[in-house]
Amino acid sequence: MISPTLAGRGMGIRFCTVWLGIVLGLLVPGCRTPGPTAARPHRGSATNNLPAVYPQFRFVPEKLAELDAVINASVARREIPGAVLWLGHGSANHFKAYGCRSVWPTEETMTSDTIFDAASLTKVLATTPALVKLMEQGRIDLDDPVQRHVPEFRHARITLRHLATHTSGLPPGLTQKTEGYEAAIARACAEKTNAAPGTAFKYSDVNFILLGEVVRRVSGQTLAAYVEQEFYRPLGMRDTGYWPPLEKTDRVAPTERIADGILRGTVHDPTARRMGGVAGHAGVFTTAPDLARYCRMLLNGGELGGVRVLSPDSVRRMTTPQSPRGLAESRGIGWDINSPYAGPRGKVFPVGSYGHTGWTGTSLWIDPASQSFVLLLSNRNHPDGGGSIVSLRSSVGTLAAEACGLRAPAAVPAR
Repeated sequence: MISPTLAGRGMGIRFCTVWLGIVLGLLVPGCRTPGPTAARPHRGSATNNLPAVYPQFRFVPEKLAELDAVINASVARREIPGAVLWLGHGSANHFKAYGCRSVWPTEETMTSDTIFDAASLTKVLATTPALVKLMEQGRIDLDDPVQRHVPEFRHARITLRHLATHTSGLPPGLTQKTEGYEAAIARACAEKTNAAPGTAFKYSDVNFILLGEVVRRVSGQTLAAYVEQEFYRPLGMRDTGYWPPLEKTDRVAPTERIADGILRGTVHDPTARRMGGVAGHAGVFTTAPDLARYCRMLLNGGELGGVRVLSPDSVRRMTTPQSPRGLAESRGIGWDINSPYAGPRGKVFPVGSYGHTGWTGTSLWIDPASQSFVLLLSNRNHPDGGGSIVSLRSSVGTLAAEACGLRAPAAVPAR
């Protein structure tokens, strides 16, 4: 069937209906779970060109089987239509697709190269590395007042650190609906705070809307252009970026039905959509193979396959505690270390590991101590905005750590 697409990229909403192909597996009626693809190479993925420093690690087979079982059970309960899992441990990889990419208007089997709306993973895939790159170049400092770079911002005491660690006191989202990028920035600059800067942790999209604007003004490029130039292209992340090309639409996992059809290749987050699809808090699309490359780069101190995109010190600063002292929650620059949002860590990965989640059903968690990472990508809000992945994320995090041979429970250090 031909895939009709509304004209216009800024606010266009793509529609695509594809007949279900070969049906595999036995769990879910209609669209069934594909067969195992564990630890197999994928063209253009992190499995290729691994740095030689990674030792050969092995997985615990029983735990891999448990991982498959909990994800398949979540698909069978219709908590998610499907998912892609990538577990990396040293140079070893367990990589598998489950369930459906689409269940409405037609069913499509999930594939390992499915492109997902990363949602808030945008914060650590785009805005955070861009911010740190500019810090590395001496163009900004984490303790700069936001007003130094965005003079119209109303709060003189709020710094880039406050924004990056979600301790600014700004609201979770824009308190008034806006249309267009500039209007959203103006609204973010005018928002009132509900706590003094540095005194409380409150996760906020407004923080990263503002940080995205800082990157734009300091770099002189759009955030989309800057991260493509500095990170995605050098790292070989071929399917990562804002606004997936139209020719890749069939590989994009659709998210929610809206009045005009279904969101497919257009960012789900309403604020990012009204901003034209490019924002500091949401808008990036990606695949598991691309994310695996990104995780390998971080584990290798900012370099992958002979290409360096960040210094080891920049990676360390991003992924170690940068929150103001005295707070129970611990955040790096953008990254979650120990907060109520750290569910993907599970019960075994230690504090000191780090990661992030996305509203659409995406998450990643990285443990430098064991040279491990786990990616769980889903479109849990397809097709009707429901679905749940919170419990599954935690279970996957626990089993992933155990599959890598970790056993000690995560301890929460006193601060």
